[in-house]
Amino acid sequence: GSSPRLNGGPAGARRGPAICQGLIAPPERKEESPHLLTHLVVSLVETFSRSQRTEDDIPLGERKTVTDFCYLLDKSKQLFNGLRDLPQYGHKQWQSYFGRTFDVYTKLWKFQQQHRQVLDSRYGLKRWQIGEVASKIGQLYYHYYLRTSETSYLNEAFSFYSAIRQRSYYFQVNKEDRPELVVKKLRYYARYIVVCLLLNKMDLVKVLVKELSEEIEDYTQRFNTEDQLEWNLVLQEVAAFVEADPVVVLNDNNSVVVTSNRLQEGGVPPLEQGMVVGQLVLADALIIGNCNNQVKFSELTIDMFRMLQALEREPVNLATQTSKQGTLEPNEKPAKRENPHKYLLYKPTFSQLFTFLSASFKELPANSVLLVYLSATGVFPTGHTDYEGPYDFGGVLTNTNRDVVNGETVQKRNQAQKEMHCLHPGDLFPFTRKPLFVIVDSSNSSAYKNFTNLFGQPLVCLLSPTVYPKSVQDQSQRGSLFTLFLYSPLLAFSSVCGLSSLRRGMWERAQEFLRKVYRDIGQMITRSRTIDQAFLQFFGDEFLRLLLIRFVFCSAALRLHKLFRECRSFPESYPELPKQDTVESSVLQKHVLELAAMLDVQSLFWDDSLEAY
Repeated sequence: GSSPRLNGGPAGARRGPAICQGLIAPPERKEESPHLLTHLVVSLVETFSRSQRTEDDIPLGERKTVTDFCYLLDKSKQLFNGLRDLPQYGHKQWQSYFGRTFDVYTKLWKFQQQHRQVLDSRYGLKRWQIGEVASKIGQLYYHYYLRTSETSYLNEAFSFYSAIRQRSYYFQVNKEDRPELVVKKLRYYARYIVVCLLLNKMDLVKVLVKELSEEIEDYTQRFNTEDQLEWNLVLQEVAAFVEADPVVVLNDNNSVVVTSNRLQEGGVPPLEQGMVVGQLVLADALIIGNCNNQVKFSELTIDMFRMLQALEREPVNLATQTSKQGTLEPNEKPAKRENPHKYLLYKPTFSQLFTFLSASFKELPANSVLLVYLSATGVFPTGHTDYEGPYDFGGVLTNTNRDVVNGETVQKRNQAQKEMHCLHPGDLFPFTRKPLFVIVDSSNSSAYKNFTNLFGQPLVCLLSPTVYPKSVQDQSQRGSLFTLFLYSPLLAFSSVCGLSSLRRGMWERAQEFLRKVYRDIGQMITRSRTIDQAFLQFFGDEFLRLLLIRFVFCSAALRLHKLFRECRSFPESYPELPKQDTVESSVLQKHVLELAAMLDVQSLFWDDSLEAY
């Protein structure tokens, strides 16, 4: 088959902070295999000594081919390892470095294709070594996606990972008595699975998990290794991740339909003619996950994964899109394909979180919005003081690096002092000098109601319920209901109604109905006489518009649901929304009941909304 296309890397890709937060795969230890250059030199010496014995001197041209290959291989290795040392925020330093790395890998990939015969006979090039180069290129593209948030690069990573499997590059590895080579193969599988998860290729994920499981079994039986538990944990994590969605969509033959919840063409209600909304654009997002016991795969919790997709457009394949093969200039990118940049922070400490916030804030372009999404365990205040300021309501948990002895946090503070490992509302005040959009999904989200807009810039906080009914609470390990509503309202609505599956035809009819509901909610927001202007300022951006509309739908649905009895079980916002115009509007309540009737669950909702109060 033809080789995957390597387009010399996106050298001219645009500015933007985003994070390459480590590899989303088991923790990478230092390379166990001997330094590649040493390996190459030994191989070269053996080849030369063999040819000396047969008095068949290697022709100069072929010797140069092997030497050039060794040079490129070592150079690529050095550059790749250097990626880990690049700062994880900011954009200037990494962009040119990535360009250089892509260039060397392009040369290396083409070189081994053009000179395969000489490298096979004179250097003894093994198929797993070609696989290793392809795997590194896949990783490069994946890293580039994490840095730029452009989903197209996920497709590029996928094409290289896919080729490795189709051509069985790693097939011979199991016959060699070198555990470190088998670990390379296992890591490749883990990375391939992540890319497939992000591209919603769930059927392939299941196949890969099965293959990985067999590989791990083979590996642990052949080598008495210490990392057996680690690899089994990887399997458990990915299995739980795949099963996390509470509701499945089924075809007539009961096979599962894979649905995508990224932003699709026509998925956002258009702005009405003459509607006055802000011109702000969502440029940057910090997605923070610090929930205890939530399903995760490596450094991505299920809540982070869902929010990540809610802030991306459906990927297109760059191959079908660029006229000139082998180059990728920014001006060839379609105008509307831009995604906001994302930093993915899994269990960050306060200082890490603050560093990323500051970097993002510093680089935010004019007329742009910074979004901060916090999915984290709540931290509650310890005592009450007469004066209640922005540090007196608690907040959400950040990670602690030290102060832990035998798993116990050392209590150095007396009760009057504030929790250090906590992001308080007050910590975000400095960043309200620019437009800020905050989403808090936590048992203490209500702490962020006590916000103050000190600088008159657009500011909105969407806050999750802090208490859920018992039956809903049990689901929390598989992700929060509030984030599920922001990611896929129909999935969340079906889940809260106790449905575990929907037929495809019903799913599509309900989605079509919801599109109409979204249009109505959009009109409620923009036509309200009493709504805070901050909501309207953010409404011009498609991602933020959709999040606001889904938030209103979530609030209306939970208010009518019979299980949700207390105020703490409803989402809130800062500034407050005018309830009569939005979440308690009779038009919207009618829509919620119509959807419930469509799914045959109307008995779970208050039919006359007055009964609820």
